[in-house]
Amino acid sequence: MKVSIITVTYNSADTLQDCIDSVANQSYKNIEHIVIDGNSKDNTLEIIQKNTSVSRYLSESDNGLYDAMNKGLKLASGDIIGILNSDDIYDNKDVISDVVNALGLNEALYTDLCYVDFNDTNILRRYWKSGKYNRISFEYGWMPPHPTLFLKKEVYEKHGYFNLDLKSAADYELMLRFLYKERIKPVYLPKIIVKMRQGGISNQSLKHRIKANKEDRKAWKINGLKMPFFLPILKPLRKIHQYFQKP
Repeated sequence: MKVSIITVTYNSADTLQDCIDSVANQSYKNIEHIVIDGNSKDNTLEIIQKNTSVSRYLSESDNGLYDAMNKGLKLASGDIIGILNSDDIYDNKDVISDVVNALGLNEALYTDLCYVDFNDTNILRRYWKSGKYNRISFEYGWMPPHPTLFLKKEVYEKHGYFNLDLKSAADYELMLRFLYKERIKPVYLPKIIVKMRQGGISNQSLKHRIKANKEDRKAWKINGLKMPFFLPILKPLRKIHQYFQKP
C-alpha cells in the first residue's frame, strides 16, 4: 500500500532536514512525502526544493496549522496517511514498514511517542505510553498521540478533515470524532515511532491550558456530545506520569 506522509512547515529551516531525512531513510519505499509550507520567510523552501525525496510541495499563505494539514490531506494519494511535524523525526528506518504490517485491513493505528530535547533528539524528556485502546477512556481524558496516528484515506473521505473552528484542539476534535463518535476502532502498536521535539501550543503556559480546556469542551459540543464534568481536570493530569515513566 502507498503511504502519504504530510509535513506542515513555517520557518522550519532549523529542523526540517532532519524530518525529511527520517522519511527518506525509511526501509518501506512506497511513500509519498507531501510538504505544505505557509510561505516561510527563512530558507525552508530552499530545503524543500533541494530534497528529491519530497514528492509534492505547496508554499502559500494559509489560515494556520490545521488549514495547511487539510491542504495536505486533499493532495494525498496514499492508501494510508500519517502526519509528521517539521520539528519531529521517526524513531528508526522501519517505522512505516511496522505501521503498514500492523495496520493490515484496519482503518486506524496509533503508537507510543517520546518527547525529546529540542537540540539533542537523543535526550528523552517525556515518554507517552498510549496503552491499549478503550473507547470509554476518552471520557477520562485519554487520547492517542496525534503524531503517531495513521488513518486509511477513506476515513478522512467519509468523516471529514480538521475543523478550522478550533485552533489548538483541532487534532483532539478529529480523534474524538473518528474514534469516539464514529466508533472507528484503532490498532495499538506498542512501539515508539516518533521523537517529538519538546513544545506544543496547548502546553506552553497556564493561559494556554485554560484556552485548551475551552477548546476541548467545544470539541465535544460540536459533535453533539456531552463532555464529562471531570475531564478538564483529568486530561492534563494524565500527562504528569509521562515525566517519570521510562520506555
